[in-house]
Amino acid sequence: MKKINSIETFVLKDSLEKNFFFSQWGYDERSICIVKVSCDDGTYGWGEGYGPAKIVESGIDFFKKFLIGENPINNEVIWHKMYRKSLDFARRGVLVASISAIDIALWDIKGKLLGLSVGELLGGVHRENIVPYATGMYFTEKDNPTKDYKIEAEKYLKEGFKAIKMKVGLGINKDLNNIKELRNIVGPNIKLMIDSNHAYSYSEALELCRKIEPYDISWFEEPISPEFYEQYSDLRMKSRIPIAGGECEYLRFGFNQIIKNKSVDIIQPDICACGGLTEAKRISALASSNGIDIIPHTWGSSIGLHVALHFISNLESIPGRMNESDFYLEYDQTENALRENLTSPKIKMKNGTILVPKSPGLGLEVNEEALNIYTKKTKGIKNLEELIKQN
Repeated sequence: MKKINSIETFVLKDSLEKNFFFSQWGYDERSICIVKVSCDDGTYGWGEGYGPAKIVESGIDFFKKFLIGENPINNEVIWHKMYRKSLDFARRGVLVASISAIDIALWDIKGKLLGLSVGELLGGVHRENIVPYATGMYFTEKDNPTKDYKIEAEKYLKEGFKAIKMKVGLGINKDLNNIKELRNIVGPNIKLMIDSNHAYSYSEALELCRKIEPYDISWFEEPISPEFYEQYSDLRMKSRIPIAGGECEYLRFGFNQIIKNKSVDIIQPDICACGGLTEAKRISALASSNGIDIIPHTWGSSIGLHVALHFISNLESIPGRMNESDFYLEYDQTENALRENLTSPKIKMKNGTILVPKSPGLGLEVNEEALNIYTKKTKGIKNLEELIKQN
């Protein structure tokens, strides 16, 4: 019987060359906590937690003393053990992200031990190609926040993206003008989504929905605070634009509240925060039982992207039909060296789709040199430049 014998955390940091912001605050660096779970036979797996990296790391440190000696094959038993240890004080929030990171690493291990990809472990791969959408159009200058819209949008079109999600939340009139401008740039055949990161009140969100209906918006993401399930439901009933949300929700119990209240048309669990792949699988069952689409939120390193690819590959088509509709992967396009340099092989888009990894586990290897650079910045920029050249 294999046993877990070590759980190591790595807080990765990288300063951005150019700051950017959205409706809530700005970014000047990327910081992510990843975890390596190792077994006594040398098998190991990688996971990632979404949220403040040092706090995610503290959560993993809290759990790991309960997990040493456990059989990694029993991932659901381990998941429940972590859940019970934190239930009294962490039904939501960063400790659930810590559970998620460990859980993902266990799926990676399990796949390696059994010689199966995570998609196969989840029950099988329904589709081998996933359609990514470009998350971008963040703001770079407060006096002229949309200065580079045309350059950025045309870059996405040239790369072959079929869908783009833009940031809103600067005020109804500004958002309206920006949406109108971007729709004119990308034309009528590109899917366009908007995300306010819960910047609006109910009445403001409804007003914006009505004003942007002519611009063929595929969904309005997080229009209002995630706390207001009933307001989401009312907004959804009064808007002709589909409503999406859920990146701030946790566990199947939280998503059950969203679904019972008929709050959204599309749920967006972040697998690195909502409870990992074990819980995301349960959440997807809730969604399919209620006829709700599921498009995971992703924001972090390439580990999180691999996790989402495997998860999406396993989602059922409901209803099924001969010509299946596209299944979407969120593919953040902001500056992120942690996403680009941390793992191999590289994620590549070809003809507007990304191939689901087929190798055992998550199908990735972490570059140890990159790991050292981003956890110990004192190693210097020269090493980083050499690493980028190699890749």
